[in-house]
Amino acid sequence: MMRFIPFFLFMVVATSLQAQVDKAPAYPLVTHNPYFSLWSFTDRVNEGPTRHWTGKPQALLGLIKVDGKIYNFLGQPEYPLLDVLPTGETKPYDCRYTEQKPGDGWMDPKFDDATWTAGKAPFGTPEANPATVWSSPEIWVRRTFDFKESTSFEKLLLQLRHDDDVEVYLNGEKVYSCENCWTGDYTTYPVSDAVKSKLVKGRNVLAMHCINPRGNAWIDAGFARQESPKELTPAVQTAVRVTATQTKYTFQCGPVALDLTFLSPLLMSDLDLLSRPVSYVNVSVRSTDNKQHAVQLNLSASSNLAVNSAKQPVVAERKAEGGFQWLKAGTVEQPVLKRKGDDVRIDWGYAYAVAADNEKPWQTISSIDELLKGFAATKPSAGKPSVTGTSLWLNTFFDVGTISSTAVDKTLMLAYDDGDAIQYFNQNLKAWWSKDGATLPQVVSKAWKDFRSIQSACKTFDEKLFADALRAGGEEYAKLCVMAYRQAIAAHQLVKSPQGDILFLSKENFSNGSINTVDVTYPSAPLFLVYNPDLLKGMLNGIFYYSESGKWAKPFAAHDLGTYPLANGQTYGEDMPVEESGNMIILTAAIAKAEGNPAYARKHWATLTQWVQFLEKDGFDPGNQLCTDDFAGHLARNANLSVKAIVGIGAYAQMAAALGETATATKYKALAKDLALKWMPLAADGNHYTLAFGQPGTWSQKYNLVWDKLLGLELFPKEVYATEVKYYLTKQNAFGLPLDSRKTYTKSDWILWTATLADNRKDFEALVKPVYHYATETPTRVPLSDWHETLDGRQVGFQARSVVGGYFIKLLDK
Repeated sequence: MMRFIPFFLFMVVATSLQAQVDKAPAYPLVTHNPYFSLWSFTDRVNEGPTRHWTGKPQALLGLIKVDGKIYNFLGQPEYPLLDVLPTGETKPYDCRYTEQKPGDGWMDPKFDDATWTAGKAPFGTPEANPATVWSSPEIWVRRTFDFKESTSFEKLLLQLRHDDDVEVYLNGEKVYSCENCWTGDYTTYPVSDAVKSKLVKGRNVLAMHCINPRGNAWIDAGFARQESPKELTPAVQTAVRVTATQTKYTFQCGPVALDLTFLSPLLMSDLDLLSRPVSYVNVSVRSTDNKQHAVQLNLSASSNLAVNSAKQPVVAERKAEGGFQWLKAGTVEQPVLKRKGDDVRIDWGYAYAVAADNEKPWQTISSIDELLKGFAATKPSAGKPSVTGTSLWLNTFFDVGTISSTAVDKTLMLAYDDGDAIQYFNQNLKAWWSKDGATLPQVVSKAWKDFRSIQSACKTFDEKLFADALRAGGEEYAKLCVMAYRQAIAAHQLVKSPQGDILFLSKENFSNGSINTVDVTYPSAPLFLVYNPDLLKGMLNGIFYYSESGKWAKPFAAHDLGTYPLANGQTYGEDMPVEESGNMIILTAAIAKAEGNPAYARKHWATLTQWVQFLEKDGFDPGNQLCTDDFAGHLARNANLSVKAIVGIGAYAQMAAALGETATATKYKALAKDLALKWMPLAADGNHYTLAFGQPGTWSQKYNLVWDKLLGLELFPKEVYATEVKYYLTKQNAFGLPLDSRKTYTKSDWILWTATLADNRKDFEALVKPVYHYATETPTRVPLSDWHETLDGRQVGFQARSVVGGYFIKLLDK
């Protein structure tokens, strides 16, 4: 019997490797950096348009024609909005407004607004470049317009951007209102038939009221209509499987099976490949009824991949060159590095759809209607080689011919050339892939030449990642790591600094848009420590340079380098002195541990020494300040932040010892151990430790303790970990352990860190299980949000952030 055991174990491992992710909140398709990042927000990839991580449609469309019948297997057609009443986005409009509370009926058509100020919309704070600056707490706006068209169109949409709370009326009838909310970009909302009936030929009034309690402000609105989409026969999706670098779908298209694979080769061992902005879309077809069938394929990409707003005009071009067929699209304006912020997309550089000549493709540029009509024909007309317009489609067709049960595959490459990628202290930098003068045609050619070897390398890596995570934390943990992998990497841009250093710069996706935020780097770090510590150095180098160049003169570490993509200096409104100084010291020590030498610490020793002296003075009992969980507000005497300072001091002592600085190591090791002993009675509260010193009856996740364990500092007795873990297990809800006793929301990355404090697999998996439940059952369908409600699994805020790289922390626990 013994001889069968190895085979049995092999089958168990093989089955586990095949059982990778088949359910996620959103599915990564093309993932390279914060601007070139496409996702499916639906379980079936042909149920809705593919989207940028921000949620804006950036459509891909896949069609197959089998014996003359057309099936839709990828995305949905994206129909452009047609203005009924344009917003001020492209051209400011005249209106009347007041910043003093008006009388009753201010929204009615007959209201007398003669005493209101005449002005132009949009209204907003200066940094957003509004037509009229608005900085008071409230504003009321009335826009009078004549409407001459028929009102019989089917669908009316409100186009609205507001910051913050808003109410909108059409001829006195409320169209839309929202409290405790804001939008950073124009969003559309369906208008009910009851409200639509208020739109009349002749004079109409659109009235808006918006508040500005804090931060930025904006108000603007208009109306649009949209054509009803053409009915397409959907291919039947039979499976989806997500691995670290690939997302694979299978379909039945009548008598033909179709496999669709998206491959973004984010292998961290090869920085040139990691940076290369080329993804593969591979389609394989075969007959399933033992008969032959005539097959044609279409893969299309919207020109909206290259715009911030669908209203921006683009130029699309078609050409044959170097053994490839090329489609290219970019905005007419090309405002290079002019747009910064959070809910924005790139509107400079060029998107490409490229197919090799030996795949026998043909390409066209068209509207969506022309695309659908053309594919229904025998062969779409090539049309013009250059087209200017909005919401154009870049179409690639493959005549597969007559197929049988032997699979035939075709591949399209999607690429993006952003030219200048980042501005770094007022100097424009190109992406890493072009640092030595490489051009996009050169890297596309290499990408095609290496496709099969890259495909094989990605398969090997995907299987190893899953197997390693499975051994470390179980199947549900492994699946969380798979979900996190591409998202964490693609929230960064890789460039080379003018000083010759790696810069791997994150964007704070849907938190505030900052670039290279230290307390985003901190939770992201485990992924990069596992697979390539040089990338973590690239996340720290800019912050070290900021201090060492004298551009940042404070005695603690900066919070960020600016607002993405402009890394010209901190733009966040408040410092996090203990948080960021502790983060930088701990992560530098983690690099030394991962590499087995302190060379990186030696390079920045003077700066690290300055920061540890700050922690020595102000870290143990922190004043009223923000920590990385800034959404929870200010907190004095934060026990978890105190742990960070203590561990930071201990980490500095460990690096000093490795550098041969014996006296310094002895001093700071003793200090850290002494502070840990003082921390325990200050934070003790019976069977757990408090949220803050002097606040009995409170609690919080002490996720910062994990580095005491991982670095082997031995500052806190293991009983502290055990006490906390035991208590946490009594506080879990259906979708996770709350962050602390103040609210029921949580941060999933911190739960994984907290779980790693457990000294046994059972407790670790018990804390991970509700996080996996959240990831697979959340009703909020966006790329993984790290901030969610533990009672119902809904997103509270944030999405597509790099911090899910923190899920990999258990892989460091060896």
